Amino acid sequence: MTEVAESQAVVLPLLKNVQEMLNEEKWTRAALSNYSTGQFKELDVLLKEAREAKIYDELKQLCDEHLVHTKNSIIALYLSGMIALSRQLIDDAVLVNLVTIFVDNHKWGIVRYLCERILDYGESKFALRTLAECCKNENEEEPIIGIWERLVKADYEEADIAKALAEHYEKLNDAETAVDYYKKALHRYINKGVFANVREIWAKLIEHCPEDIDFFLHVEKRLAKNVSEDKAVLLLEDVFASCKKRGEIDTAIGLLKLILQYDERDSLARREITECFRLKYADHSQLEEYIRISNLTQNWRNVREAITDFEKHIAFDKGSFVFHRTWGVGRIASMQGDEIVVDFAKKRSHPMSLKMAVNALQTLSKNHIWVLKATQKKEKLHERVKNEHSWTLKTIIKSFGNSCDLKRIKAELVPSVLSAGEWTGWSVKAREILKTDPIFGVSQDNIDNFTVRERPISIEEKLYNEFKAQKNFFDRIDILKDFESQKEAELDSEFFNEMFGYFTGYLRSYSQVNEQIIASYLLVKELAGRHPHMEKSLTAGFEEIFRNIEDLTGIFLNLKDTRLKEEFLLQIKLFIPEWPDIYVRLFPHAMLPSIINSLEREGYEDKLTAMIQNCFEHYRDFREAVVWFYKNVKPPRWFADANISEEKKLITLIYILDITYRDIDNHRDTAENRKTNKQVYAILFTEGLIESFIAGADRDTVLRIYTLINDVKDLDPADKFKLRNSIQERDPDFKFSGETEKKTFRALLVTAAKYEEKQRELARIMDVEVPANSREIAFALSLGDLRENAEYKAAKEKQEILNSTVAKLKDEIERAQIFDPGTVSAERVSFGARVLLANRSAGTEEEFTILGPWESDPEHKIISYLSPFGSTILNRKIGEEFEFSFNQGNQGKRAGDDEKVMYLVKEIKKVL
Repeated sequence: MTEVAESQAVVLPLLKNVQEMLNEEKWTRAALSNYSTGQFKELDVLLKEAREAKIYDELKQLCDEHLVHTKNSIIALYLSGMIALSRQLIDDAVLVNLVTIFVDNHKWGIVRYLCERILDYGESKFALRTLAECCKNENEEEPIIGIWERLVKADYEEADIAKALAEHYEKLNDAETAVDYYKKALHRYINKGVFANVREIWAKLIEHCPEDIDFFLHVEKRLAKNVSEDKAVLLLEDVFASCKKRGEIDTAIGLLKLILQYDERDSLARREITECFRLKYADHSQLEEYIRISNLTQNWRNVREAITDFEKHIAFDKGSFVFHRTWGVGRIASMQGDEIVVDFAKKRSHPMSLKMAVNALQTLSKNHIWVLKATQKKEKLHERVKNEHSWTLKTIIKSFGNSCDLKRIKAELVPSVLSAGEWTGWSVKAREILKTDPIFGVSQDNIDNFTVRERPISIEEKLYNEFKAQKNFFDRIDILKDFESQKEAELDSEFFNEMFGYFTGYLRSYSQVNEQIIASYLLVKELAGRHPHMEKSLTAGFEEIFRNIEDLTGIFLNLKDTRLKEEFLLQIKLFIPEWPDIYVRLFPHAMLPSIINSLEREGYEDKLTAMIQNCFEHYRDFREAVVWFYKNVKPPRWFADANISEEKKLITLIYILDITYRDIDNHRDTAENRKTNKQVYAILFTEGLIESFIAGADRDTVLRIYTLINDVKDLDPADKFKLRNSIQERDPDFKFSGETEKKTFRALLVTAAKYEEKQRELARIMDVEVPANSREIAFALSLGDLRENAEYKAAKEKQEILNSTVAKLKDEIERAQIFDPGTVSAERVSFGARVLLANRSAGTEEEFTILGPWESDPEHKIISYLSPFGSTILNRKIGEEFEFSFNQGNQGKRAGDDEKVMYLVKEIKKVL
């Protein structure tokens, strides 16, 4: 029996059996009381057989059709629901309906079995909640706690059970776990806007973890945003009272400043902050005076201005360090009334009024990096900085308002403390510490700025802070994935929920599909693959989202991560029937091997062939794809099927070389064109494609290829020259057209030494002679009447000469191509060669060196390759005779303008 026949032998009876079961259930109207878990276990066996026979689709279709007219069929609901669940489909209404039927009839044993079967495929809020209800109804209290814990993780909105768990662990004296659940409940009540419960839990957290100020401030911001600022102030007042009671005055002052930001007319907060300042600066000699002059206690004065004024003044006291932008770091030596005396390193005992000091000096803490550099021996500070990375980072970051980046850190250390070489190694370890040490965080306003935390934070909170500070969408994806990959990461924590919610928010409401929508879908889909309960966040399927895309190519290119592009392609293949055409459309813009592999593996070689043909025909638009095909497509039959010969491949590459040169010159997509140009040049010249091709080509083809190369304006003339020599070495009788010969030397070949000399000459004229001439013109103008002003006329004439000289030099330098001495050959006369000629007419020998017009010196027998005689000699071989007519001017000391001379090439030597 064949495999197909065997399959049919299983499929048909199985589906027939199910149909009979459905009919029997319908006809007998089996009562719910007759159902037991045993019957569902039998259905599970049937599901296993259907899966092995690969007839899930047929079975589900059969059950769904039955449910249309028998909506409460237990068998159909179970089979259809379990198949949908196994495929992680979003709609779970069928199983919810089934479970609800048995809940309503108090069949708790079956309810438990159904819930456990649902949970076999991942966490389900409905199944967990129902399972907990089942345990409660069967008086099984012990399992409920475990179920609740799973439910709180699966349901990010469940607040009441999180609170109940916190109270449970609080009774067990497990404060750490209780606090964790209280925090979860708090965030969820804030989302629901239930302030009474928020206030109750807030008091519990102040009792159990009063030192966790960062958490309280984070919650306060969320409450102000989600509920109201007045409610946020109420909670801050509770935390303030706790801090003041514990003697944490600095923290208390910070909290009061925050309260006053919400309401600067809060008189109670104003009195409290004044009292806290008195406690903090109790030993300051000018405390009461500064409170008085800042009007801190006067309600008519703006409280923020008063606080700023007070803090500026209170920082000045005997022994305090200050900084002046001219005199550097100093120390207050004494204070008498409104006058202070400061000792600066280079200005001792400098008197200043207090008013001037407040405006001109910056107060510094004794641990400020500037103070340490000014007061400690360099060797001692160097040794500590070199060995104590964490201390150094803390010191510098705190020195600048507890927020600075690595550039600022480097500026403070190099070269005053560390050498540039020492910094290289030091900074590597510093970066690692900033990334991993929980005492360091990032600023929420700028991800490049680091801060020092008052208390160590978990890696999860550190990543959360980075997420908040990061403004780039795709970098945020990386941070969330990093968070999820942490071994101890709590995916039900508010940190994760807020980050995850950032992406699901894109999926909940959008008017147009863009790369953020696609990337959010792909991210949630990936996470749901590892954590099935997250599947509920996908409110729409991939096909629905895909069909709303207007600019597919633009979105694909804007997915900045190759992994996202690959996942996007996979989803297209899975859910979009016309995926091969989409792959062909996208490939020229991304050149991902997976596209080629998928098309080839699925048998779409005709589409591959058409794609290659299209890219070569439209090489201007798909130049990168053409280069990719040349470098990566190995089966030559693909090019043959696309009717692309070796000559066409070569010519297309030459065209791409030319247009990339032009686009670079026009500053069009410069970076991309430079990359493509470099790749094509390497293929043609470095890897020797042209050389190998012309070796086996006929003369017409070689001339055609050479002409195309010669027409590439910005190609180095040395490459053209080398190709020309190579052609003539293989075919001594090969003739180049006159036009081709002329174009070969359109650029100006020069030696490196002469090129540098001309650049120096241009710089001298521009930097010395032109400014001097401008001064001469200005002086001449100052003399008055220009009609009789000889100085002015002379200066203007000189200006014209200078302008002409500069224009000529700039043009020649722009055309100049430094000659590569490695290309000089003794086989033929070329640039950089010395040739010995026998003058057959005069019976003498003459020796010439062939260089460029810049190096030309006829008196010393150095002639330009562009001169009439030089161009005639060029490319001659030893033993070759030629005739030259001197009717175009004297070359050396020759008489007779119309004299014709016969020459024989006797010897060729390299001189470069």
